[in-house]
Amino acid sequence: MKSRRILRGAFYLLCACGVIAALIYSPLFTFQQLVVHGNVHLDEDELCEIARIHYGQRLFELKTDEMTTNLMRDLRIESAVVRRQLPHKIEMDIVERIPVATVACDYGYLDFDRQGKVIASYRSLKGADIPIITGVKLRDLYIGDDNNDTQVAQVISFLAHIDPTDIGGISEVSVADPDAVVAYTKTALPIRLGKITGIPDKSALTQDFLRDQKTTRHTVEYVDFSYDAPFIKLADKTAEGK
Repeated sequence: MKSRRILRGAFYLLCACGVIAALIYSPLFTFQQLVVHGNVHLDEDELCEIARIHYGQRLFELKTDEMTTNLMRDLRIESAVVRRQLPHKIEMDIVERIPVATVACDYGYLDFDRQGKVIASYRSLKGADIPIITGVKLRDLYIGDDNNDTQVAQVISFLAHIDPTDIGGISEVSVADPDAVVAYTKTALPIRLGKITGIPDKSALTQDFLRDQKTTRHTVEYVDFSYDAPFIKLADKTAEGK
């Protein structure tokens, strides 16, 4: 009786394994669709190539941790989360690196993302929709390196708190005087920041001001966000505490 129960248990186990194997190797559970969230510049074909996967692979043979590692090795990707979705989907949440500032270096110029990583370099300054940080020159940094300058890090943090759609309204951030940092809009209007402290508040004020400039009828000489109370100097009068 005992041996019969053992044989019966082994038989059921083999049947269960056979069913599971049939499901795993069934055409139903093959990679047929990629669903991506958050991608801007990278398309689905590029992401498949970066993750090293291809359509038709068995879904259970694709390891999400390996795909994530492959994606994170690409300098263009800031973060990635990969999931399997039965019966035939791979889902990716992608955050691409966004350039927020350009800085002069010993061989040309560097573009930094909001985490302070060099994502591009070039010898001649090119037209771009991101600010250039002036008053500082970096050395011995190359693509993939992280910024090591404190002043640049503070400005990058300030810019990273501004919506990417509004950063283009700033053409330059001068750190020539660390105690009197000044940002300039595309129309050369000064935004006085003083020391780069209280970054979230100053970023929010700057973003609101940039958006207001798209609709305001007032002519502004400068704004000063270096004090607790924001100060706006108009061409015809002074307004405080906006």
